[in-house]
Amino acid sequence: MTTRNEHVLAGCTATPLASYLKALAVLRLVAEQADDPDATSCWRNDTFVLRTRLNRDELLRFFLEDYRPTPLVAPWNGGSGFYYQEGKLKEKDPVTGKKIKTGKRDHPTEATRALEAIERSSCERLRNYRAAILAGRSVVRRFGLVKAPENKPERIKDAFLQNFRNTAPGDVLPWLDAAIVLADGEPEFPPLLGTGGNDGNLDFTNNFMQRLCEVFDASSGEPKAESEGWLATALFGEVAPGLPERSIGQFAPGSAGGPNASAGFEGAARINPWDFILMLEGALLFAASAARRLESSAAAVLSAPFTVRSRLATAGAAAITDDFKQKDQKEIPNRGEIWMPLWHAPFTLDEVQSLFSEGRAALGTRPARDGLDFARAVAHLGVDRGITAFQRYGFLMRSGKAFLATPLARVPVKRNPKADLIDEIGDWLDLVQCHARDDKTPQSFRLLAAQLDAALFALTQRAERPAVERVLRLLGRIEATATVSSSVREAIGPVSRLSLRWVTESDDGSAEFRIALALAGLSMRAEDNGKPVTIGIRPHFVPISRSGRDWDKQSHLVCWGMGSIERNMAALLRRRRIEAVRVGAEGEFLHSQTGASLDDVHYFLSGETDERRIAELIHGLSCVNLYGWQAQNIDRAPIPIPTAYALLKPFFTAESLLKAIGWLPPDRSLRLPAEIPARLAADDVNGALRIAWQRLRVVGCKLPSRHAPQVPRGSDGPRLLAALTIPLTRTETDHTLRRLGIAPARKETLDDDVLIAETQD
Repeated sequence: MTTRNEHVLAGCTATPLASYLKALAVLRLVAEQADDPDATSCWRNDTFVLRTRLNRDELLRFFLEDYRPTPLVAPWNGGSGFYYQEGKLKEKDPVTGKKIKTGKRDHPTEATRALEAIERSSCERLRNYRAAILAGRSVVRRFGLVKAPENKPERIKDAFLQNFRNTAPGDVLPWLDAAIVLADGEPEFPPLLGTGGNDGNLDFTNNFMQRLCEVFDASSGEPKAESEGWLATALFGEVAPGLPERSIGQFAPGSAGGPNASAGFEGAARINPWDFILMLEGALLFAASAARRLESSAAAVLSAPFTVRSRLATAGAAAITDDFKQKDQKEIPNRGEIWMPLWHAPFTLDEVQSLFSEGRAALGTRPARDGLDFARAVAHLGVDRGITAFQRYGFLMRSGKAFLATPLARVPVKRNPKADLIDEIGDWLDLVQCHARDDKTPQSFRLLAAQLDAALFALTQRAERPAVERVLRLLGRIEATATVSSSVREAIGPVSRLSLRWVTESDDGSAEFRIALALAGLSMRAEDNGKPVTIGIRPHFVPISRSGRDWDKQSHLVCWGMGSIERNMAALLRRRRIEAVRVGAEGEFLHSQTGASLDDVHYFLSGETDERRIAELIHGLSCVNLYGWQAQNIDRAPIPIPTAYALLKPFFTAESLLKAIGWLPPDRSLRLPAEIPARLAADDVNGALRIAWQRLRVVGCKLPSRHAPQVPRGSDGPRLLAALTIPLTRTETDHTLRRLGIAPARKETLDDDVLIAETQD
């Protein structure tokens, strides 16, 4: 039995991206070139663990003496080393002594010198590299190029890429598959390797050659003096000798140099050459392809392992504007994102290659398209290959126009049933995000769309009630914002009707939630032009049709807007009363399927509730189908309720409820006089009480005295009016009225003459 040595590679961690790729390279090269296909790997405490027959010394010796670099060439890039740089020749004027231009010449660069050093080598370990360079030279000569091919005026570069792929040696193909995909003749570039193996002016392939020349002698293939120390650092995290000043591109932002990169104001970009070499060797596992839906004539699209479209507003490391192209930008400042899997079970190279070859997460029958989809798939257990977590990276434009692979989040793979709620708004959400990416869309809407992304992403990660509530509140805010702009309103419809589960999963038992739910449950049933209608509270927030599927441009019910909750509740009450009179349901305009408690009203009256939260929750909960909701009775200590509230509450309660609890006889009505809300809104609480007292005596209520009670000056009438508008549950309504001993007299004991006389007092 072969002895297995476990190596905890402290130099190979899950972040930055360069270090993750380096870990993959170690497993691949040991399995393929060190003749150990049974080598396994796993991630433990963010560190890569390798189990192999090689001991430490043998592992180091393998890379120093036996490792054969994969031939990475990019003859389509100007900085690849295949082309000399054109320079201007200058000489001194014999009279003035100044330099004058006398002509042009081609001169070698550091890139061409590195390529030629490998091309002239004779060592065995670079034999395949020499063959790849020769194939690149042949295609360059075939096209008669003296500089990198371009597509203007003719599509020379596309033809060049296709020709090189057809003639390149087989061991070059993994690099080509990872760097470029030819979809329908058009080149597509997976973001992992920039734009075809380069990032701006940094050509990855030639820098790979330069780093090889720093660790090996190109002519003999022998390792250089510093190579072993650098390798021990790259693998085991040991202290290294001085590192050269070199660029690593997008793969390790912390090593890119610049401001605050060292103890001084600025620091140079210093990297370990072995880090760069192994980083690109690991990237070869990410072979991309062109994908097309079955039976579809649409153009093929890029499909790269665990690579999806950006949804960067869901991550704290990104700005909201990273997802959207601004009016002064030519492109969206990101190249998408990639989710790197982490696994705890021992995986062989074959298993890792199988994982990356499939390289996808699915939502039902369709693959994840963006970062939010990927997070939803993880929460749905769409990824079930033994992966414990994903390290998420976004390719963001930073430091000028340079792109950096920025670590965004660590996403554990676990089942989260609450994330299933997102399925209910899937189609509507697609419309919202599609419109948000239009640079002509109002900024207010785009920012809310980004906030919704963040809230939905949080919902996939946390099975907590506040996460669901946050989404509900944003749904209402987005729907309200959409109605302000005609272009947005035409692009997206109202929020899809939500299931009752949104309530059960977000109810935190707070006063704010119960108050919002009570108001969201308003449902006045009547007949309008002979047709049965139910008027909820949602049409008072946005102009929506009765079906709830479309906008209603002719709606006259919208009354909720900016301002205090007292002002909006007064407007809501007024608007519903007018509509109730119109449809013949004056006694039911505050009928609700739900209800709050006396405790909730107490906290509201005392100003201890979050009014903004209540307002946003009302709108969000109004999108839920509340049919079948049953309020839970909670035992609490008695809460003192103002006498004014109890005396006025019957007028702000649906007649059907008053009759159901036996407070109002079936043959009587108790309508809300317009003077009561008007006086309360004007802060005349005593005037409202006098009117209520008189009306209660008219309907035969037994009252404790002949005259209405007086409240002290300074009572907040508008606040009381808002509190009275909040529907109570059936139990709480009955409790409120019985505590004051107010009950209507039996009809046969009623003395109309006395009542009329008392009413005139």
